[in-house]
Amino acid sequence: MAALINLKPFKDFFRSGQIGGALLIVSVVISLLIANIGLYDEFHALLNTSFGYAPLGLKYTTEIWINDGLMAIFFLLVGLEIKREMLEGELSSVKRAILPIFAAIGGMLVPAGIFHLFNAGTPTANGWGIPMATDIAFALAVISMLGKRVPTSLKVFLAALAIVDDLGAIIVIAVFYTAELHLNQLLYAGGIVGLLVLMNVSGVKKLAFYIIPGIFLWYFVHHSGIHATIAGVLLAFTIPTNPVKDESTLENLEHKLIGPVNYLIMPIFALANTNIRFHGDMINGLTSSLGLGIMCGLLIGKTLGISFFSYLSVKLGFSSLPGRTSWKHIIGLAMLAGIGFTMSVFIALLSFDSPEIHDEAKFSILVTSLLAGVLGYVFLSVVYRKRVKKVLIAKPSLNKS
Repeated sequence: MAALINLKPFKDFFRSGQIGGALLIVSVVISLLIANIGLYDEFHALLNTSFGYAPLGLKYTTEIWINDGLMAIFFLLVGLEIKREMLEGELSSVKRAILPIFAAIGGMLVPAGIFHLFNAGTPTANGWGIPMATDIAFALAVISMLGKRVPTSLKVFLAALAIVDDLGAIIVIAVFYTAELHLNQLLYAGGIVGLLVLMNVSGVKKLAFYIIPGIFLWYFVHHSGIHATIAGVLLAFTIPTNPVKDESTLENLEHKLIGPVNYLIMPIFALANTNIRFHGDMINGLTSSLGLGIMCGLLIGKTLGISFFSYLSVKLGFSSLPGRTSWKHIIGLAMLAGIGFTMSVFIALLSFDSPEIHDEAKFSILVTSLLAGVLGYVFLSVVYRKRVKKVLIAKPSLNKS
């Protein structure tokens, strides 16, 4: 049965994550340069330029089209990846899924709790969801730089953990970061989801029959008050797949989206949303309740939450460590999970209305994600060097025997 599972989508997703992570870094650097070489006002004027079809309520600023439109496609890809992993991948059986699920839950609850400790009763208390997220592209890009210094099973575990983490973030956005609901639009959206499910059950495989209703689904979800990106996830869960090697409709769509999402949509999002103009008060912002909540949540909360909940899962006999890994590997991976860039910035934009608070949150996320990437990389490199050293020390005694 294992031989029938198509591993190509995961490999494509992983490889594109590496390149996508590099493009994200380039986009962040360009965005920061634009903001700090005298082009900040011009760039924001571009982001605030409105276009679209007003009679249908579809005239929005460039920034909204990026964050609500393009990011819905990003969430569609995330939804496809979640569904495939749940049906035929690392989350397809209880035994294989327990460890990344436990780890992801710990990696969400502990950071949110730490943020709450710093921000309870303050104007920034609503940002508790910011440190819950892990950026798949950045985290996979960093761990891929380690090459053979980390077991392949650890890379797969990180991907599975990040996928569960994304599912948690999607639920948080849908439940806690939704404005007022418009019931009639929600009923229209529900009707389209019902139609999509019916087509799936009826065996309809042609992609166009899902994409066209999916566009209308996005429209009604957007106007219902729920964030429009949730439409991408709902659509993804209705796309048909199969457990055999032959490419399914879901895998076909996933292949089509991997390139545009990783090479275009995510870099555009980073370009538009990390346009931070540096000033002296920003450093002080790192020690504000918001900054400390984000930094401690991502750096300390992720490391403690993922490590402890993984330990709990193994010690209770629910799961076992991935092959050829140790607890030191899990700790290093938990550090890398503190890279929360894309989803953390996205939730920060939903959490606050003030542009000043947005910039403070983005700067804290940027600094923390950089620290998490460096610390995780260095820690896992040291683990590898120590393991190699032990092997070299042990070899002479082995030869003598």
